[in-house]
Amino acid sequence: MTPVHFSFSSAFMLGLMGLAFHRTHLLSALLCLEGMMLSLFIALALWAMQFESTVFSAAPMLLLAFSACEASVGLALLVATARTHGTDRLQNLNLLQC
Repeated sequence: MTPVHFSFSSAFMLGLMGLAFHRTHLLSALLCLEGMMLSLFIALALWAMQFESTVFSAAPMLLLAFSACEASVGLALLVATARTHGTDRLQNLNLLQC
């Protein structure tokens, strides 16, 4: 495993572990998801450059577009949660109550 592959896989795993173990605030969960998506974007872009093929060149841009949509939906949920509940702590949110 090259150092570049190790750094991107460790960045993805660090985001995954942060999402799994530090779920106190919704904002920290969204930041971990965004870090995972950015590490996937950079890894996919480097993979497309390594093969030097035009077929894979659109895949990183598609992933970046989905990541931007995911970030905007996450921030909208964060604002809606902060307005209705007054906090973004995940322990205070009960999805069974509306």
